[in-house]
Amino acid sequence: MGLLERVNSALPGRQRSDAPLDLDTWANYFGFGGLDYPVVQTTMSSIDEERVGLTTSAAIKMNGPVFSLVLARLQLFSQARFQWTRFSGGAPTDLFGSPELGLLERPWPGGTTGDLLARMELNVSAAGNSYIRRTTADRVNVLHPHWVIIVLGSQTDEEYPSQAPDVEVAGYIYDAPNMPMRFYPADGSNGRIAHYAPIPDPDFSFLGMSWITPVLREMQADGMATEHKARFFQNAATPNIAIKFDPSVSLQQVRDFKELMEEDHRGVANAYRTLYMGGGADPSVIGADMRQLDFAATQGKGESRLAAAAGVPPSWVGFSEGLQGSALNAGNFNSARRRLSDGTLEHLWSNAASSLEPLLTPPDSGSSLWYTTRSVAFMREDAEVLARIQQTQAQTITALVRDGFTAESATAAVLNNDMSLLKHTGLTSVQLQPPTNGQEPFNPNAPATPPSQSGPGAPAEGAGP
Repeated sequence: MGLLERVNSALPGRQRSDAPLDLDTWANYFGFGGLDYPVVQTTMSSIDEERVGLTTSAAIKMNGPVFSLVLARLQLFSQARFQWTRFSGGAPTDLFGSPELGLLERPWPGGTTGDLLARMELNVSAAGNSYIRRTTADRVNVLHPHWVIIVLGSQTDEEYPSQAPDVEVAGYIYDAPNMPMRFYPADGSNGRIAHYAPIPDPDFSFLGMSWITPVLREMQADGMATEHKARFFQNAATPNIAIKFDPSVSLQQVRDFKELMEEDHRGVANAYRTLYMGGGADPSVIGADMRQLDFAATQGKGESRLAAAAGVPPSWVGFSEGLQGSALNAGNFNSARRRLSDGTLEHLWSNAASSLEPLLTPPDSGSSLWYTTRSVAFMREDAEVLARIQQTQAQTITALVRDGFTAESATAAVLNNDMSLLKHTGLTSVQLQPPTNGQEPFNPNAPATPPSQSGPGAPAEGAGP
């Protein structure tokens, strides 16, 4: 009996099907029919929150720079639409639709393709994975990634399938709090599942990783910088002050002075008030203010590192590092836009199309799900560049055909960037030889041929001069 057959046949008889999955008790294994299958949980709860301070999910809501980057990715990513295409030479050719695409165009009542893509981007940024299920009623459910567990299996190694060369995904467990646990086989018998994970986790074969994970430290430092700024204003918006007292001043007098000092000078409302010191008190400034700390540059560097991990140039989200110096030059700004479109977005869109394709039934065996950006305003400059490239290619093809190469071989050579595909007809250009109507071409060095004596006006045969 195969892996999926064992899992499916054991599912109805499981005794704890209505209980939440306890990974600690089950030791990261999922039991079916007397067999244990290792699981990979899509959650960031394993992160040491005490050390890091924030999880990736909380970062989106609590950290301004992270939210700005997620929003920038979401706004652009959700504008694409999907069509069918046929690949030729590794590149998509024509785009066409079918009624099957209606599932993505209206995934749920009131939902659109943009809503679906927005949810996918949020899940990927928060957990590195997005799970989309097509129900038996031809609707789409976006499953919460923190409650999804991947079940792995192998036909050759039942005890350690995650280490087997033929490891595969047996299915997905949805273990939401206060709900019965549900198992969705990978064969789609209980609803098709699409798994979108554009950044693979280096430690797990089938799991994705959030782009926030590598920069959790940077995010924590940015939070500390924001807290430092808040504390600076809460404490009179001035540098730290140390006050030395004469040894004759008692401890109670120091405490009374401290209470009076904080009452009159603590807080933003009391900033810049004149400080009056009694006898025996000697104030001195310690530490540095924000200018001495170069606070803007310090925080800006951290924001740029967050932007690099998100694949979004700092200039496109208004970060200080991207709004100064040569970064605002027209050429550099356009290069930053191309970095976002050609690098980040093209990768996300193509990956999303491939991931969502299992939810649909293609119109024929040669069709693949693809994306179109015709309505995306951000990509219009790319369309202009593409138009110029096509114009140059058309001129090259025309020149090759004019020089005697076949139209088919000239087109193939230009599109594949391979001039060895050219095939010549053996004919020369009309610019080099005059038209001859099938006769021998004109030779200017040949002796002149006397004009024919036949025809009207010619002298009669035997007539004298």
